[in-house]
Amino acid sequence: MPKKKKKPYFPNNWHAYANCPDDFFESIPIEQFFDWKVEGWEIPSSISCIIREEDRETGTINEYTYSRTDAAEKKARKIMDKGNIFTVCTHEGLHHMAPKEIPEELYDDPLA
Repeated sequence: MPKKKKKPYFPNNWHAYANCPDDFFESIPIEQFFDWKVEGWEIPSSISCIIREEDRETGTINEYTYSRTDAAEKKARKIMDKGNIFTVCTHEGLHHMAPKEIPEELYDDPLA
């Protein structure tokens, strides 16, 4: 069996942003930010779905991007079987999914 190829590293500039002083960034009300970034999302037409999973055991966040809906549905089923919280972003909407038995204090609602 051939060895799996490691995904390439894509550098980013987070250090440049992290080292900037606070007054470098314009402050806006949370409602305006929410309308702009959450209600006004756009994903490329080549992307069918983005899934962001929060692992309840480790607390890590993993993000998966799919161009095929069937592959995204398969991944969502696997996440549901593990009992993790996840968010699905499609062209039509954002959907926050959580198991029924999740305690209220673990549910992180951005509007609360």
